[in-house]
Amino acid sequence: MSADAPTRPDNERANPLLATWDGPFGLPPFGEIEPAHFRPAFEAALAAHAAEIAAISGSSEVPDFANTIEAMERGGALLRQVASVFFTLSGADTNDELQAIEREIAPRLARHRAAISLDAALFARIEALFDKRDALGLDDEQLRVLERYHTGFTRSGAGLGEADKARLMEIAQELAGLGTSFAQNVLADEKAYGLVLETEADLAGLPDFLRDAAADAAASRGLPGSHVITLSRSSIEPFLQFSERRDLREQAFRAWAERGETGGATDNRAIMSRMMALRAERARLLGYETFAAFRLADEMAKTPEAALGLLRSVWEPAKRRALEEASALQTIAQGE
Repeated sequence: MSADAPTRPDNERANPLLATWDGPFGLPPFGEIEPAHFRPAFEAALAAHAAEIAAISGSSEVPDFANTIEAMERGGALLRQVASVFFTLSGADTNDELQAIEREIAPRLARHRAAISLDAALFARIEALFDKRDALGLDDEQLRVLERYHTGFTRSGAGLGEADKARLMEIAQELAGLGTSFAQNVLADEKAYGLVLETEADLAGLPDFLRDAAADAAASRGLPGSHVITLSRSSIEPFLQFSERRDLREQAFRAWAERGETGGATDNRAIMSRMMALRAERARLLGYETFAAFRLADEMAKTPEAALGLLRSVWEPAKRRALEEASALQTIAQGE
């Protein structure tokens, strides 16, 4: 086993998510993986990573780059393996069972990450290295990695008091759950919508590949003989590109733009409001006036004022050009 190989619990080897993958290119055995495998795999992987972090933060050795930064880089390999498969499937081929697991696991992963970034003993080791970084003989790459670790822990609140740390962990968990709900609400609206095309006039301009896909979508919804445009990108985007029916394009575009804003159980506006409030609270706990100030402090712009200055410098030329293009498009539309 290589130094970077995940630590695998002996009693979980029957789970394909926890096995060593020896297929082509090291790809996971998707055909063997079932939704029921994920909960125990996450349990094992989270426990393994927590143990790895505890060994680093609780070490009696004097901190150095190898036993602290390199050890953290190697840690969590099993968790990354499990999570990469799960989020690939939940993003590309999800179902009700995977979505239920995602709602459970997203806050747990957020809490796990927050517990690491708020670990006082771990941060003390990183800070000790950072304070004497110029005397460690690090190359440029190692120095950059050390600096990013120190910045990441600082921006996560590792230097705050225990009460603020506890609140930051609560915020991280809640934001993770809200983010999952937001994405799943958008997906639910995408799945629920269908623009039924019943006549040849409705299909005007559509290429054969899109007609075939729309016919398959209609058949899967119990509408054989019709065609249905869905809000999946492979359906909506070519429809907006090729359809000659401006009225139908407008219907489809509005449905696309209003995902998560249609009222009812999947409406995201309350979620958005809560997320904004939590982000603002987190920023204040970390010493920033606004979330924008926190977000940009570690970016090239550094401040909201600098970012707005750039936007304002291009706004008038961009607006002028957009209006010119809109006029040209309107001329083409009237001519047709």
